[in-house]
Amino acid sequence: MQLASVRVITNDVDRLVQFYEQVTGIQARRPAEQFAEFVGQSCTLAIGSAETMTLFSAGAAVPESNRTAILEFLVEDVDREFERLTSLDLAPEIVQQPTTMPWGNRSLLFRDPDGNLVNYFTPVSDEARARLAH
Repeated sequence: MQLASVRVITNDVDRLVQFYEQVTGIQARRPAEQFAEFVGQSCTLAIGSAETMTLFSAGAAVPESNRTAILEFLVEDVDREFERLTSLDLAPEIVQQPTTMPWGNRSLLFRDPDGNLVNYFTPVSDEARARLAH
């Protein structure tokens, strides 16, 4: 089995697409007005409109209500990304400034416009780099 993608359901696809294009530097693919994909090297971040959930049971996904999952992006330099993000015209809400975590990753937490947590991280210890290499 392989994790292929993570999909975020939103009431405003265009707003989230603009945000993620800005913070990731990846151009979204838009196969439909109510759906977009950010294709990375290891996984795809999909953005879907709440309208796309009509085929599923009511309440299967509720936009802007996530308080448990964190979207994580491996970046080359967390501190450099922090400087870049905070200089953007529409800078994200920073939840945690760059901090070295006990497991050896340097981490930056911020929120997207729907309130989802996003973590930019860089492994800085030998152990963290080794975990990522396998």
